[in-house]
Amino acid sequence: MIDCISVENMRQSDAYTIAHLVPGLELMRRAALGVFQAARWQNHTAILAGSGNNGGDGFALACILKEHGYDCTVFTVGSHLSEDSSYYAGKCKEAEIPICPFVPGCLKGYDRVVDCLLGTGFHGALREHYRSAIEEINASGSYIISVDINSGMNGDTGEAELAVRSDLTVTIGFVKTGLVSENAGKYMKHLICADIGIILVKEEKKICGSGEPLAPGCLPCPAWLDMNILKVY
Repeated sequence: MIDCISVENMRQSDAYTIAHLVPGLELMRRAALGVFQAARWQNHTAILAGSGNNGGDGFALACILKEHGYDCTVFTVGSHLSEDSSYYAGKCKEAEIPICPFVPGCLKGYDRVVDCLLGTGFHGALREHYRSAIEEINASGSYIISVDINSGMNGDTGEAELAVRSDLTVTIGFVKTGLVSENAGKYMKHLICADIGIILVKEEKKICGSGEPLAPGCLPCPAWLDMNILKVY
């Protein structure tokens, strides 16, 4: 069985871990490393980075790709960056990784497109520039990787007016309840969880594997979820 938790529990667990055990920058590096290890890479990767820490995962991933000899370009969506995101954006500039503003048509010719636009805390209506980026990702014809959650999806319910449709989603820390909802299966083909050393402050639900009896209070494993946790410490 593996844990399945709410977005608020994830936020509290992340904050506790940063305050007592692991700095935020290190957790961001581990998150990016988990995405790198979960996927197969080619040259010509486009990373779309939003203004929050989900975008920071994208900048950190770009650095890791460059270290391993893969070409990538980061396309920014939004007008500002979080403190940790700014750190890894600076590292990208030091490594001479191209960083460009997102514009329609910019994703043509890329083998991989990585969605680092909006994290699990997203709710409400999409702002227009994010809406345009999500539509562009879905129309790209590339192999799509979403980091933590498919941008546009509610992390607690799996509902979405418009969301990225991914070939692979790598969620960070723990599986969130929205990712195993019936609706989430419309947007993702394969879901992997990367354990980056975040301490869970409160247990909630459990997910049972397909061969396990469904214990009281447990959720069945959806077809798109890989029950093998990827550990990145």
